[in-house]
Amino acid sequence: MKIVVTGSLGHISQPLAIELVQKGHAVTVVSSKPEKQKNIEALGATAAIGSLEDVDFLISTFTGADAVYAMVPPNYAESDVRAYYGRIGRNYAQAIEQARIRRVVYLSSYGADLDTGTGLILGAHDVEGILGELSEVVITYLRPTYFYYNLYAFVDMIKGAGRIAANYGGKDKLIMVAPTDIAAVAAEEIETMASNHSIRYIASDERTGTDVARILGTAIGKPDLTWTIITDEQMQSGLETNGVPPQLAADFVDMFASVRSGALSKDYYLHPPTTLGSVKLEDFAREFAAVYKS
Repeated sequence: MKIVVTGSLGHISQPLAIELVQKGHAVTVVSSKPEKQKNIEALGATAAIGSLEDVDFLISTFTGADAVYAMVPPNYAESDVRAYYGRIGRNYAQAIEQARIRRVVYLSSYGADLDTGTGLILGAHDVEGILGELSEVVITYLRPTYFYYNLYAFVDMIKGAGRIAANYGGKDKLIMVAPTDIAAVAAEEIETMASNHSIRYIASDERTGTDVARILGTAIGKPDLTWTIITDEQMQSGLETNGVPPQLAADFVDMFASVRSGALSKDYYLHPPTTLGSVKLEDFAREFAAVYKS
């Protein structure tokens, strides 16, 4: 198959491209950075250097492909992140339609079923809606859960305050996922020439915030590490104090508040994955410890 992978050599796209190349597919990896071309070609893939803001580039890159893995790279420099998602989503839709792509796997998010109250995830909701209007294309919406690597945001806090504090966590259950587990599912879906649109949730492990703190703490030599719940207002203030623009901070607060309330995971539990991924919290804890100690 001829497959286009967006997302450059990111946490998911790189292992996905590697797996697809190893399986004998002709893979084109899209990147906005010319300096990535050599590394992309070293994987055995073809590099397509250009911007997701350029519809003509996307049409040209997609033309002739059997399938496309589409994702919207995070861009917190945007003043309106939701509008950015919508813009890239419409670009994808136009390119998919004009290039006559028949199979798409889109990296969405759990909580994308909701149209309010989820902050940054509203962008994924919008893109699902945009792509869903296309005809003559079969789309799988991948909805991964809370990425393990979000926990790296607490490294400085642990070093400075000796605890984890956020407006979610504690006794809340966190449904976590590793990028490599997402890549494995994405590869599987790309190779499945399905006949209908589908949604697939992806997760690797489920633990409470308290468990997360204990396991990460043990890995870094702080077995008494705790996870404290703070208010939304305290979370907003803390983010702004650390230089996060107010609107972006509010989006983060809303997103994590929906983790705490259970709204983000409600549909996940109605349609859970058949099996969880292979990377467990203890596996990630070793990676976390290496970063913490570096």
